[in-house]
Amino acid sequence: MAALRILISNDDGVFADGIQALAAEAAGRGHTVTVVCPDRERSATGHGLTLQTPLRAERADELFAAGVTAWACSGTPSDCVKLALFRLLEQPPDLVLSGINHGPNLGTDVLYSGTVSAAMEGTIEGLPALAVSSADFHWRRFEAAAALALDVAERMLAGGWPEGLLLNLNVPPRPADALAPLRWCRTAVRRYIDQFEKRTDPRGRTYYWLAGEVVDDLEGTGAGPAEWPTDVAWVQQGGPSLTPLQPELFWRGPVASLPPVEALGRRDQLLR
Repeated sequence: MAALRILISNDDGVFADGIQALAAEAAGRGHTVTVVCPDRERSATGHGLTLQTPLRAERADELFAAGVTAWACSGTPSDCVKLALFRLLEQPPDLVLSGINHGPNLGTDVLYSGTVSAAMEGTIEGLPALAVSSADFHWRRFEAAAALALDVAERMLAGGWPEGLLLNLNVPPRPADALAPLRWCRTAVRRYIDQFEKRTDPRGRTYYWLAGEVVDDLEGTGAGPAEWPTDVAWVQQGGPSLTPLQPELFWRGPVASLPPVEALGRRDQLLR
C-alpha cells in the first residue's frame, strides 16, 4: 500500500524495546514514522492529562531506527498524542499506533491503560488508531507483535476504517509461527484482589504499596457477539485477540431496569 504518515506513542517510555520495535517495523515498510512518547515509565496512567505544569519535549531520534523522527515528552501518554497532533506534527497522521506495551491490556484493564488511552486520543480526534500489547511482562521478542499490528492496521485502512473505532490487539508471548489464528474478541472482566502492603519508611512514616492479584473472569462484559471468545480466554489459548473499542461509555444494560427519573429527583419519593 502507499506510504502512511504514522504517529506512535506508548506508556512504557522512550527507552522501551516495544516502541522501538514497532517504529522499526513501520519504518521498514516505507512509512513515515514520528514517535512522541513519555520520557519515562508512565504505565497505568489512564487518560490523565498534565494541567498544572508545563510540558517539555526533546528530540530522541538516536534511540530509534534510521528515518524515524522521535520526541521524548515529560507528560502522560495522552499528553504525548495531543502535543503531537496539535503542535509537533506538520501534517495530521493517517494512523495512530500505541505500544508495543510490555504486558497485557486485556478486559477492563483498558480503563487504566496508558497505552490504550494514547490510542484512544487518536480515535477521539477522528483518526484510525490501534493499541498493541505483548501479553506477558517478561517477553521481550516483539517482532511478531510488531508485524501483526502493522498487518492489521494496513488491511483495515485498505478496507475502510470505521469511524470512531479503536482496535486493541494483544499478542501472546510466542514466536509468529507458534501463534493461534487472530480472532475478534469481547472484553473480559478483569477483577483484582487489591492487596495494599503496609510499610514504614526510614523516617518512621507509614506508606502503602499496591500489588493487586488478578482474578480473571473469562465471561465477557455483555457487549459484543456471544460467539466471540473473550480476549483473556483467547490469549490464554495462544491466539492474538483483536477487540473493537470506542470512546463512548454509555451503558448497554436494559433501560427498563432503570427507575423513573422523576422519582430520583424528588425528595419525597426518595424517603418512601
